[in-house]
Amino acid sequence: MGAVGDHRPLFFGTDWLATTMADTDADTLTRAAASLLQRGQPEAAEGCAREALRVEPTHLGALNVLGVALNAQARYPNASDVFAELARRDPACVDHWMNLGTALQAQRRHDEALAAYGRAAALGEASADFYYNVGLVHLDRGSFEAARLVLQDAVRLAPDDAEIAYQYAVCCDETMNQDEAVAALLRWPAFRGLNTELLAKIGLLLMNLGELPSATRAIDLAARDSNPDTESLLRMIQVLERTNRLAEARTALARLRADPRAASLGTDLDLIEARMADREGRAQDARDLYAKILASTREFHLRHFQLYPLAKSLDALGRYDEAFATLEEAHRSQMAYMSLAAPEMMQRRGGVPLQVADLRCDAADVANWDETGAPGVDASPIFIVGFPRSGTTLLEQTLDANPSLKAMDETRYVHELVDRIADLGVPYPERLASLTRSQLDELRAHYWRQVARRVELQPGQRLVDKNPMNLLALPAIRRLFPNSPLLLAVRHPCDVMLSCYMQHFRAFQFTLLCRDLPTLATGYRRAFDFWFRESALLQPAYCEVRYESFVADFEPQVRSLADFLGLSWTDAMLHPGEHARRKGYISTPSYSQVVKPVNTKAVGKWKAYQRHFSAVLPTVQPYLDRWGYEPEGRE
Repeated sequence: MGAVGDHRPLFFGTDWLATTMADTDADTLTRAAASLLQRGQPEAAEGCAREALRVEPTHLGALNVLGVALNAQARYPNASDVFAELARRDPACVDHWMNLGTALQAQRRHDEALAAYGRAAALGEASADFYYNVGLVHLDRGSFEAARLVLQDAVRLAPDDAEIAYQYAVCCDETMNQDEAVAALLRWPAFRGLNTELLAKIGLLLMNLGELPSATRAIDLAARDSNPDTESLLRMIQVLERTNRLAEARTALARLRADPRAASLGTDLDLIEARMADREGRAQDARDLYAKILASTREFHLRHFQLYPLAKSLDALGRYDEAFATLEEAHRSQMAYMSLAAPEMMQRRGGVPLQVADLRCDAADVANWDETGAPGVDASPIFIVGFPRSGTTLLEQTLDANPSLKAMDETRYVHELVDRIADLGVPYPERLASLTRSQLDELRAHYWRQVARRVELQPGQRLVDKNPMNLLALPAIRRLFPNSPLLLAVRHPCDVMLSCYMQHFRAFQFTLLCRDLPTLATGYRRAFDFWFRESALLQPAYCEVRYESFVADFEPQVRSLADFLGLSWTDAMLHPGEHARRKGYISTPSYSQVVKPVNTKAVGKWKAYQRHFSAVLPTVQPYLDRWGYEPEGRE
């Protein structure tokens, strides 16, 4: 969850200066108090304002400055009492209601804050700062969809405001509107109000959204600050860890630990220390830190942020029953979180997972597909598909190590094409023959424009497009890029399901899919039923890559893969971990595993949890049989 930003400065409400009697003692004192506030001396301003009120107890200006001074000292209950009194005395003044809302929000009295802001709105308040502050109330209580809608108005009124744009992007990300989040931040160099803290926050969020070039520029600018605030330094450490620069992250973390100001970071500092312990193989230290953080997390809907990594630490320690129980709680917590973050989406959720798997091509329509003008194999992407956690990232990095190929990390670009086909009024996928040559050309052009945002293909380089769930977009791939080769990643279904169940996924539909093993098993079965049904009709050029064989007999498997794709051989393909480490950022959850040498440690992990799989084995039995996996995990 993104950090809640500061409210905008309280309103001084200067109208009283014009209406009060000039040169009275209370007026003079109040002006002096306001001047002290503006010079950053709230304690002195408070004393001056109280003296003005001693001289003239009904002086609204003095009372207003007193409230602002108290708020500046973080004495929020006292400040809200003052602003409530001002609103009672002068209910037609918008500033009083705005200030009351801000002081109440600082106490997390959300409903009262919204009521105060509502009174300001009724009086005509509709500024960007107003929408920003209301949005922060919703954001602070985890109502991300409500916050997104309010902050959308703030962005409309102040499109170049850095803080507003950042908080809006946080809400978009939390409500699974990642494209909106990216659009809100890509203009960050032109924003007003940029500072080290905002640059670090924007850079980290852009990195998590997959916009690495823009993220890197923001982080590099933040890193120029020789004395950054502790929160900014923490975010830069998160970037270093996330891009597999562990030695630099450890050095920066030691620097942060030595900073007396770091005490204000609280559990956030423990969280990055726990993550580093994970990365360094200190599972017990990681487990202890995650448990410590969890003990201080009272809100159930927020506990999943610690529960998922805690479960992985328990798994690494061989405490499998505890790990599985922790995972069950993690999924319940995440579902509670999503109910708050995006209640409308939760209400619309379907009962059957992966409903797209019900779609079918029409054989008569497929027979009329005209491939005239389609790019040849050398000008077509190589698609890596499968169910998530089947080894697709290892495949991607293995291929990306070949200089004739270029991977772009995981994107939704193919699924965007499906959406654009529907926007053209073409029933998908049963009437794809009706797409005209010009429509097909424009769809391909749109795809390549999107690709160019991520990677720059050199002359002769071929693109590697890895997104496991493009498994369900086979009709679009086959229609637009009929000469593309596909790699289908295959792994023991139970190992796949366990790995998915252990992941802290953010995508809404996939979070729902992974909420329990029966739902996950049904989704797995439906996904592969779709693939094999449609591939029998569409006849794509594809190669199955069995994970267990791939990691156990690596070089022969990679050479076979190179032969299938028509690649010139390079030994670099035998060292995907080194390649991934040099590359830095890997968007998928396996970013910390793929930098390691190829090994078989993940083969058969599900057997430690075998008793939890007994109820779902019948669902996936057809694929255990198809690929020759025995239920006990023996091949």
